[in-house]
Amino acid sequence: MAAACPCGSGDAFAACCRPLLRGERDAATAGELMRSRYTAFVRRDEAYLLHTWSASTRPATVDTDGVTWLGLDVLATTGGQAADAVGTVTFAAHFRAEDPGRPDASQTLREHSSFAREEGRWVYVDGVHDS
Repeated sequence: MAAACPCGSGDAFAACCRPLLRGERDAATAGELMRSRYTAFVRRDEAYLLHTWSASTRPATVDTDGVTWLGLDVLATTGGQAADAVGTVTFAAHFRAEDPGRPDASQTLREHSSFAREEGRWVYVDGVHDS
């Protein structure tokens, strides 16, 4: 049986996010890019995260250590389809920080993310975290 994709799509990793992480194709929608970026965090793929980040907001590095990702819930999307120039995705990403003092303390990151097309491909621009 094929391994499920970490993004929670229900599809096999080989048919879902792996082709994007390998650079075999670009994400067709902002939502697909967001899911692949979550998978990149799970797999600690800093190169993919930087490659899919807008040049206008991209940091020099991305720290992917210290967190175990537990699951993703996509809560809402606006725009971000194949014909759009911009889009947003609101999601909840569940994780556990690798903190010896709190080994079982799971947390949730809620973010409203903005995406745009740059040079014909979707990129992550920025996000606002909910409290």
